[in-house]
Amino acid sequence: MHSRPTRPPPIWRNDRAVARVARHMGDSFGSAWWRGYAAQLRAIAEARRPDHLAIMPLAETLEALGKQTELDEGVYDVPLEGVVGTVARAGDFDREFRPRNRALRDRWEHLTRTSADLPPVRLVRLSDMFFVEDGHHRVAIARARGARVIRARVRWISTVACALRCLTLADLPSKTAERMFLERVPLPDDVRLGLWLDDPADWFRLADSAEAWGFRRMLAGRPVRSRGELAEAWWREEVGPVLEQVKQRGLCPPPRDIQTYLSYGLDHV
Repeated sequence: MHSRPTRPPPIWRNDRAVARVARHMGDSFGSAWWRGYAAQLRAIAEARRPDHLAIMPLAETLEALGKQTELDEGVYDVPLEGVVGTVARAGDFDREFRPRNRALRDRWEHLTRTSADLPPVRLVRLSDMFFVEDGHHRVAIARARGARVIRARVRWISTVACALRCLTLADLPSKTAERMFLERVPLPDDVRLGLWLDDPADWFRLADSAEAWGFRRMLAGRPVRSRGELAEAWWREEVGPVLEQVKQRGLCPPPRDIQTYLSYGLDHV
């Protein structure tokens, strides 16, 4: 008589067991590694996007957003929840700076035992996203210990498209299209902060529409002298009235103005 094969325990049970193990291990390397492993199990169980836990690489993010100017901001306390990227170590940590490479153990354990004052870490800031240039282990250990901030010397880089802390690798194609839209239709900074569209193709539709609107304005005897003037006039005279009409009609618009215009303005032209 053959016994029935036992079914493997559900992923969520393994996840909880791993989390319990990690809690009892404090700020050790093993604890941080197991927390990262548990997060991967949760992502699989919840069918999240595969890049949900991936750390953000600075070079790829800058290529998508478009680099403008940079400035040394000096030394100050940075919120650790905003440190989501790296300059050059994408394979060693996940987005929450849990180690992915077991070869990091010796350096990690050395730093947890040291009592010496350590220099500030070096970070690069894009809006409210921070990328580690130097001090990956210190950031990781601070997060493992539950710290909220870390002392850092920060270099700020301004970008064409706005960098949001929630950005993942899957969002970069849309952000690339947004940057290309803003190069054609350079909206003011206060408007750029609220821009977000999921489909890259929508940005190209918007750019074509804005430029066509400017051409019609010119034919009507109201030419614009620059792309910046076109962008401001388009947002004020074309997008603004659509937003006001949606509000007055009591409709339930999307959360962002650009999405509202796309749904109730551009799609009804």
